[in-house]
Parts: sequence; C-alpha cells; structure tokens
Amino acid sequence: MDLESILFTQGFGSRRQCRGLIEAARVEIDGAARSDPDATFDTAGLVFSVDGIAWPFHARAYLMLNKPAGYECSRDPQHHASVFSLLPAPLVARGVQCVGRLDQDTTGLLLLSDDGQFVHAYTSPKRKVPKTYVATVRHPLDDAQLGALRAGVALHGEPKPLAAVAADARDTHQLALTVLEGKYHQVKRMVAAASNRVDALHRESIGGLALPDALAPGAWRWLGDADLAALRAPPPAAG
Repeated sequence: MDLESILFTQGFGSRRQCRGLIEAARVEIDGAARSDPDATFDTAGLVFSVDGIAWPFHARAYLMLNKPAGYECSRDPQHHASVFSLLPAPLVARGVQCVGRLDQDTTGLLLLSDDGQFVHAYTSPKRKVPKTYVATVRHPLDDAQLGALRAGVALHGEPKPLAAVAADARDTHQLALTVLEGKYHQVKRMVAAASNRVDALHRESIGGLALPDALAPGAWRWLGDADLAALRAPPPAAG
C-alpha cells in the first residue's frame, strides 16, 4: 500500500493532509524519514511513526478501554466528557465506536472498534455474550437476594423475569453478577428487584476477556489475537 493511503486508512486526516505530513518528513519507517507519499510498503507487521509517535498498522481497530466514572459512551455527550476524549485523535477520526455502552458512573471494560460487523456481533441480543459486573451494594447481601437473582427477577417493561447466569457474593457488600441480555440499566434494576441497591458498578469481563489489572483507568490498548480469541470464549467458571 502506498504511504499516503496507509496514513489515510489509519485516521491521520484527508489524503491531502496525509500527503502533507509525509512531504514534511514527519513520517518515519524503520527509523528513516519517508518523504515520498507514493512509496509502497507491506502493511503486515508495519509500524510507522508520525512526529515521533509509533503507530502499528491495523486494517481494523479493535480496542479495549478501562472506562473511568464520569464519562459518557457518546460522541455527543450531554452532561459529562466523552470516552472518545480518552483516545488519540487518529483512532477517533477513523470512526471507532463503542461496542455497547456503559453508564457514565459505571467503570471497567469497554470495547471499541471501527468494524461494523464486530460491533453488531457483540451488541446483538441473539449472540448472548456473557458480561460480568462487580456491584458494590448498599445493604448486606444474603442468600435470598442471590437466589432471586439466579432464579430471575421481574423488571418493569420486560415480558418475563431476567435471571443472572451467575450471582456470587465476594464480600458482604460486593456482588459479582453475570448477565447475557444487556438491557437498559439491567444490573442496577435486577439488584433493586432483589431488594438491594447498587452504589458502584464495574464491568470486569466480556466473554472470556477480562480487564487486565495493569490497564489503568482511562487507559486503552489494542486487542491482540489472544484477546479476540478470549472474547469468543465463555468466561471461566466461578470458584
């Protein structure tokens, strides 16, 4: 692929802007400035740099973000900052979108991609992708609450009760809950229906892909092949 097209597909502006970056010697490959926009390179494993910042070439962007509280999963936020403000401009420019949404006060694992089929696959209710949340609850947990969540609770507007795939107490006020549906405010509503209240909520995993401890709140990283394979796998059994 020619260098101008490489930069263009990776979100570095219009074709004219990409050509200008190259002609201004702001793009390097293998430690050497490349000033010919029409020079071609094999994109497999390609890493280029713009203004000294390294960028691996990805035909499609698959990302994970450790979402902090106080951010909306929207390009047009209403009351809080956008999660897209946590990403480098080229990723935003190439059109990554959230794979599902987390409430502004919910933290944890958020996937983003510019692959429409991927986004659809992991947001479609038919796919039944398990998602595990850790909820800090207002009142002490008991067996009756956990049993109700596992058996199914009735939510307003839902035709039948919704049951958790797993519901386990991690301590007296912390609950790990795995759900499939992804309904609006589902975890908060389910916990309320089981006679408790969520004070804080954190998404820990999607499928078999867990949020790494080393990824700080507000930080992002590319998903590798192993991450994508884990995403397609079921989560590990509790206990």
